[in-house]
Amino acid sequence: MPPRTGLADGPEELGALARDLQAILAGDRLKPQFQPIMDLAAGRVHGFEGLIRGPSDSILHSPQNLFKAAAATGQLLATELACCATLARAFAASGQPHKLFLNLSPGCLHEAAQHSRTQLRGLAELGLPPERIVIELTEGQAGFPYPLLVETAARCRAMGFALAMDDLGEGFSSLRLWSELRPEYVKIDMHFVQGVSRDPVKLQFLRSIRDIARETGARIVAEGLELEADLAVVQELGLDFGQGYLLGRPVPVPQPPSVPMRVKAHVAGQDAGAGSAWIRASRSTAARLMQEIVPLPPEASNLQVERRFSEDRELQSIPIVKDRVPVGLINRHAFMDVMARPFSRELYGKKACATQMDACILVADHRTGLHELSRLIVESDPRHILHGFILTRDGDYAGMGSGHDLMREITQMQINAARYANPLTGLPGNVPISEHLDELLGQGLPFVACYCDLDHFKPFNDVHGYHLGDELLHWLGRLLEGACEPDLDFAGHIGGDDFMLVFRSPDWEARCRRVLDEVQRGRRRFFSQEAWDRGGYEVEDRQGRVVFHPLISLSIGAVAAPAGAYPGHHELSAATASAKKEAKRQEGCSLFIERRAPEAPAIANPS
Repeated sequence: MPPRTGLADGPEELGALARDLQAILAGDRLKPQFQPIMDLAAGRVHGFEGLIRGPSDSILHSPQNLFKAAAATGQLLATELACCATLARAFAASGQPHKLFLNLSPGCLHEAAQHSRTQLRGLAELGLPPERIVIELTEGQAGFPYPLLVETAARCRAMGFALAMDDLGEGFSSLRLWSELRPEYVKIDMHFVQGVSRDPVKLQFLRSIRDIARETGARIVAEGLELEADLAVVQELGLDFGQGYLLGRPVPVPQPPSVPMRVKAHVAGQDAGAGSAWIRASRSTAARLMQEIVPLPPEASNLQVERRFSEDRELQSIPIVKDRVPVGLINRHAFMDVMARPFSRELYGKKACATQMDACILVADHRTGLHELSRLIVESDPRHILHGFILTRDGDYAGMGSGHDLMREITQMQINAARYANPLTGLPGNVPISEHLDELLGQGLPFVACYCDLDHFKPFNDVHGYHLGDELLHWLGRLLEGACEPDLDFAGHIGGDDFMLVFRSPDWEARCRRVLDEVQRGRRRFFSQEAWDRGGYEVEDRQGRVVFHPLISLSIGAVAAPAGAYPGHHELSAATASAKKEAKRQEGCSLFIERRAPEAPAIANPS
């Protein structure tokens, strides 16, 4: 019999199709694939979506045919659960610590949740706890009853699973479903993502979805990212995650891909670079340097270029742009040197300026951080410092910047950092701490603020002298700075023995506990053997009484700051100070985590 080349409708062929599918499921012949979902703020993998393929020698190789056959032969539930088991088993075997996104139709999810002990719970037996699994609701069942779906969602969350709405804007997904289901993740259909850099309607759609997500607490995944220009827009909007061929293709074994340069530059622009943590966290970007210089097209004549330079004596370089994309630039001195030679105007004047332009140009997105831009210039051709560089917005020409202006801004940032840094530890002081908190609050980025305070430091300083006290503070400052992820976190020195940690790293609690352990062990170096053995030391107070003082310890009060929780750094600082007091009530090194939600800010009466 010749091999079938399509799905059939006849009873005999349908029966054969059912038997083929049963054999695939019974023989465990499904092939797993994993595509990364990238955290666009951190530039790292957040999770993987599990995809499935049938055997390569079967008509059921494509997922479309596989699930069509499953639905037509009444085997959809068995097929979907087999896919989940195959993916979970392969993902657990890979040892990846990230989340796994699994696709289930609403009907199958409902059936599986009804028999949770034998079906959904079985995923944990494969080595994946429910907390690491996100269930994506696929689009195959329009009209599935909302009450049943809400009930099913509650069952899944009770078991520890998170939920995602797949392909928002396609199929049965709707704003009503979003409001009813309250998913932890919302995946935007690729139709609204692809081409968003050129389509203002799609841009407005994404902006509206972002605003709704911030109000509901959902996290957005932009699907179908294939162009850097679209990725730049998605990042500029502040969407949480991205997925698509640009970020990583489906592979049989999940592996974190190398991060695209645009993601790297965006992250580096926020936090990377030399200098203090405050400089690294500064909002200063290449946009500060932008000069709006009118470009010329490549076909413009050299006489037009000469006329521009003659009319504007301050103009040093002219960008050459084709279809809004920069393709080169013409520097005044290099161009005039050529045109000043005998017969050059006659030979080259009417020719296109593309013949004289420098095509080896430095192009950077306007959101690139100044330190990252400085690094790019230092590592590239030295003439970019003199000739300037081109800035883009969503891939289109936006303006130019000069090396002189860049050096001025970097120098000013370093002066400001030195002015407000604590002289003992070199960490940012009160001003940059407040500015950093306000920046994160203003951007609506969730983080955790930790107030760190040394216990019994004053008597230690009085007894052992300021020199050893300063050494202790310097040592603690290095410990706290070392607990921070350079691309995400922030350490500051409020003053005296008070410090502030600002974490965006998801494992912030483990980092705090590691600091406490290091203080617990490392403080030994600051005490005599006798004081260490007794757990403290005795000294006379001002009244001549002998007082026992315990060894120094560290108290940390931690407060989560989700988007919109605090109007400014004053309110957040008060909350962290209160949490620190609770931590100090405990003996020894301690961490107190404020679990209560912050009070809603009062709304002024407009009258």
